Amino acid sequence: MLSKRERERYKRQMMLFGDEGQERLKKANIFIAGAGGLGSPVSLYLAVAGVGTLTVVDKDVVELTNLNRQILHYDRDIGRKKTASAEEKLHAINPDITVKVIDTTIDESNAAQLVGRADGIVDAMDNYPTRYLLNDIAQKKKIPLFHGAIRGFYGQATTIIPGETACLRCIFPSAPPKEVFPVVGVTPGFIGMIQVNEVLKYLLGSGALLANRLLIWDGMTAHAEEISVVRNPACISCGAGPASKKTTAINAKKIPTGKKK
Repeated sequence: MLSKRERERYKRQMMLFGDEGQERLKKANIFIAGAGGLGSPVSLYLAVAGVGTLTVVDKDVVELTNLNRQILHYDRDIGRKKTASAEEKLHAINPDITVKVIDTTIDESNAAQLVGRADGIVDAMDNYPTRYLLNDIAQKKKIPLFHGAIRGFYGQATTIIPGETACLRCIFPSAPPKEVFPVVGVTPGFIGMIQVNEVLKYLLGSGALLANRLLIWDGMTAHAEEISVVRNPACISCGAGPASKKTTAINAKKIPTGKKK
């Protein structure tokens, strides 16, 4: 049940989806992989929306170079664990939700346990090996993966529903080269809010998800487009394996750079 305080806090959005919708959000548990550029807007907007439990996992400490985009963290947080900084800010912005932070690196030994009984996974990572791991966990647990990635003024997002849509390996069978990529803060803000919008629609059971659609954002021209994607029956994550590049719609290496096929 919603408290009087919660009804007042969420009054304007409850005009859209009522008590039932807000209670759905309150009961939800969303796993956020990363408390950086994407994880910052994702966790903040899920918190103010009233998603009941947020589990945020990150291993890094706040650095000065993070502060042009990682809006959860302030100058005074430099040298502090990102999880501690995130927990403080999220509790401050909405004390009516539960925030769980875990200071660790997500790897094969702990990923399934960390995700636990979450209702969905938000990919707020900056590397494809961990993204692939989260994709595999989502497939095994049959929960959605809300993918986002950025580079410079460019970004991408899609929603993966196990058993219904192309998974991350279907779309990107091989990872782009590892690099320290450029980024301007507005890009993770834009893509992160798209991810949150997808999470809310999924939890509320309304709207059309970015299912089998990869949204590509070009901030230099303020232009968004979509690429249709399809499941690969030979995918090693959601199909029979091994994955075949020939059945893949796009090349993962090119999307974060804003190049189009």
